[in-house]
Amino acid sequence: MSIKLTQHADNCNESALYLHKHSIFVLDEMSENKHLFADLLKNHFERNQTDFNSLTKTPVCIHLPNGGIASFVVLLPTLSVFQQHSLLRKALKPIIDEHPQSMAICVVSDVADIRERHACAAYYVSTVNTAVLPSRKTSKDAKQATLQDVTIYGYQATHDYQQVNARVAANTLCRHLTMLPPNELTPTIYRKKVAELAKQYGWTHEEFDMNALKEMGAGAFYAVGQGSEPMDAAIVHLSYSPPAYLQEQQGAALNQADTDEAQEKKSLKRIALVGKGICFDTGGHNLKPAKYMQGMHEDMNGSAVALSILQAATEMALPVKLDCWLAIAQNHIGPLAYKQNDVVTALNGMTIEIVHTDAEGRMVLADTLTLASRPNKHGDLPDVILDYATLTGSMAVAVGDRMSGIISNRQELAYLAVGAGAKAGERIVAFPYEEDFDVDLDSDIADIKQCTLEGGGDHIHATRFMGKFIENDIAWVHADLSSTNRKGGLGAVQSDVNGFGVGFGIELIKSFIQKDTLKI
Repeated sequence: MSIKLTQHADNCNESALYLHKHSIFVLDEMSENKHLFADLLKNHFERNQTDFNSLTKTPVCIHLPNGGIASFVVLLPTLSVFQQHSLLRKALKPIIDEHPQSMAICVVSDVADIRERHACAAYYVSTVNTAVLPSRKTSKDAKQATLQDVTIYGYQATHDYQQVNARVAANTLCRHLTMLPPNELTPTIYRKKVAELAKQYGWTHEEFDMNALKEMGAGAFYAVGQGSEPMDAAIVHLSYSPPAYLQEQQGAALNQADTDEAQEKKSLKRIALVGKGICFDTGGHNLKPAKYMQGMHEDMNGSAVALSILQAATEMALPVKLDCWLAIAQNHIGPLAYKQNDVVTALNGMTIEIVHTDAEGRMVLADTLTLASRPNKHGDLPDVILDYATLTGSMAVAVGDRMSGIISNRQELAYLAVGAGAKAGERIVAFPYEEDFDVDLDSDIADIKQCTLEGGGDHIHATRFMGKFIENDIAWVHADLSSTNRKGGLGAVQSDVNGFGVGFGIELIKSFIQKDTLKI
């Protein structure tokens, strides 16, 4: 999606606005009489027996003299980013529902910082909700115009919103992949799409297919993948380094003494992103009922989040080294599918007693986390691992579908994650990583049980299980994505599949970059 952006430092005047049929006015609490249509809005309040303060909770959309529509909203400084995004989504809905090709964003405030924040937020919410998403409807109504031009009045940034555009593109990629029907995103197709993105963005790319994983001894992942025909599951590994770092690596100066700049490049933090990519989850031999199998093509959302964060970091040219590990498979039923009471050996040598075949996510992630926590070919370890997965129903029970939960093996990381979510407008709740849960995973015949059948606290059990497969005591955050699909949208995004986790992940990486040391 490419949008032409025009910016004007001055407030919008009537002649300028006459060019726009769709506009949003983002106001502050002191701007009741300082915008173009103050009188028109007052008439609306009188007719409806409301007042200006109502705009802090309920945006208003009115018809303009030029035949267009304008939406009005007041954003208070006390609101969280999530609350501001939610209000903007509500204000923009009547505009976006008309599928405009162009629109105006008018920010009104006497405070420059407020105008900047409001312009950025309104631009993000506008563009993320006008992105083209997969649809297989054949009616003419399904083929709508897309937003091509945005004009911002009242604030002129020194940048062209490139970072916002990168986040929108990443969120759109995540939603696009997640929404594709399962026959259009099998592991084979998914792997091809990832390979194309790797070529486009210059990422290093390698795959560990089922034959390679069997030979390596990755029995936890293999147990899940062997139930599908064809056996096209794989762990895909992508790597990104900032362009300046790559040039240094490829340059002739490698044999010379390190300069301060070269030393700084070598000290870039290394982060591993891990994503659960189950393209369809039947539950295996412990077959899901139809009600709970509906929508299980979205069980690859964690991998889409990880991949989209990698894309955003690349487009933003963030000064960090990233390894992205995608656990791509399906959980099917077949003669070779794994079953209850099987015992398999994971990549790190641990034996696992299978208790429930629908707990496949922690199985594919176990071996993937082991790979992610091992030194690369240069002997480098990640400073931190971030994994994303639609993993447990118990997390959805704990926090619902309006927010997601994280669990970390380092308390400071949990604090950072919650703060990053707040900054991104994606609400995160931290849960404990307590070792006394391990006793529930004791097995009589193997090193560890895959899960329990009791169900209580399964989001913590799953995390304790996966933590056993991380080598070298790497700092780690696990995100259990219970809010990836919410009817009517969530926060900034009005589609049910909302791309939750992409903005949070970007902000978390930025938090790592900004820290002098990772005391975790």
